[in-house]
Amino acid sequence: MDHTLALIQQVHEGDKRAREQLVEENMGLVFAVARRFRERGCEKEDLIQLGCIGLLKAIDHFDTSYDVCFSTYAVPMITGEIRRFLRDDGMIKVSRLHKEAAARAGRAKEALEKEKGTEPTVEEIAGRTGLSPEELVMALEAVSEVESLSQPIYRGDGPPVLLADRLPDRKDRNEELLNRMLLTQLLERLEEKEREIIRLRYFQDQTQTQVAKRLGMTQVQVSRAEKKILRKMRQQVKL
Repeated sequence: MDHTLALIQQVHEGDKRAREQLVEENMGLVFAVARRFRERGCEKEDLIQLGCIGLLKAIDHFDTSYDVCFSTYAVPMITGEIRRFLRDDGMIKVSRLHKEAAARAGRAKEALEKEKGTEPTVEEIAGRTGLSPEELVMALEAVSEVESLSQPIYRGDGPPVLLADRLPDRKDRNEELLNRMLLTQLLERLEEKEREIIRLRYFQDQTQTQVAKRLGMTQVQVSRAEKKILRKMRQQVKL
């Protein structure tokens, strides 16, 4: 790890040879990720080139002050670059029915928010659109950005409902591992208080009121901080 960190530091100081060496030493990560997409209609060489772009981005953005292995940071970046291309290039097909269902869900969500004054549940949106909760989530996932699997689709006083929670149980275990690796890396980037808010809210299932009492804040402050933290995490995913 010290060797890798030293090379990354040299890269950040403008050393092109260190950059080339890092790429060469981490091509195994690119090959491993590219293999997962070999049945998606894209040539192997193209997948590897895309993976290399993700690897270079990981090298450029990696912060050596964080206590995170470089590979933990790099794998999601490599994966995201490949998946983004496949989606943008139309190789990940989205049916017209899914697009229409997602559009209806968006309109229903807005209408329910105006009527209730709060964010509607998945079941409420499904009931308004005539879809089952499973059909609703499949439609939303189909048209959403790749990274949105970790994005809450409902957040009440209890634990949030993530899009990933509603996907079929046969979901690829490798994908789950990559999501966990990315989440770990994102949490490490947060400030101590931000990380504590996320830990209490999403890992200990505490309400905003409970978190506020524990941290000496108001419920409104916790709500605003939570939204700001999640927005920052999403922005980092899209780097």
